[in-house]
Amino acid sequence: MLPTELSPHSPMGEVLDTLPGAKRAIFARYHLGGCQSCAFSNDETLAALCERSEIPVDEMLQHLLASHAHDEAMLMEPTVARAALPGLRMIDLRTREEHEAVVLPNSEFFTQELQQQLFAGDSSARLLLFDHSGKNVLDQVAWFRGHGLKETYGLRGGIDAWSREIDPSIPRYRLEMD
Repeated sequence: MLPTELSPHSPMGEVLDTLPGAKRAIFARYHLGGCQSCAFSNDETLAALCERSEIPVDEMLQHLLASHAHDEAMLMEPTVARAALPGLRMIDLRTREEHEAVVLPNSEFFTQELQQQLFAGDSSARLLLFDHSGKNVLDQVAWFRGHGLKETYGLRGGIDAWSREIDPSIPRYRLEMD
C-alpha cells in the first residue's frame, strides 16, 4: 500500500520525498521528468501531472507502489548489513573528501578502476553500496544490478544511519545539500 500521507492531491515534491525512487519510476514508464518538455515542478500535484499527461492517476499510483516495493527490496537495514559482515563488500559512493574524512572500516572508495574490477569479477559477489544519507543510493544499486551484479544492495540511511544505529564512534556530519 502507498504511504498514507500520499494522495492524488499530494505535491510532486512530497511524492519524491516519500518515495525516493519515484522520479526514476515515473521517467522509466511514462517518460516524465527527464527533460524540459516533460518536466514537473515540486508544487504540481500528482493528479495535475497525470491529467496533463493523460495518464489515469490510479494507474500511476499503482506503478509507484510497485516501484516502491521493488526499491525497498534493494535496500538493506544497517542491523542486517552488520549481521551479514564479512560476506558483504562495502563500497563507498560518497565524494573522496567525505571518504577521507569519515571511513567505515573495511569499506572501499568507489573509483572507475574499482568499477571495472567489480564488473569483470564474480557476478555473485554481495555488495553493499552506501552514500551519506541513503537518498541517492537506489539509482546506483539499480545500475550495478543492471550490469549483472544481482546481489547488490544499498545501505538504508547511508553512513549516517550506520553511525546512529551500529557504530557511534563513526563521526556524523551534515552536508549543506542534504
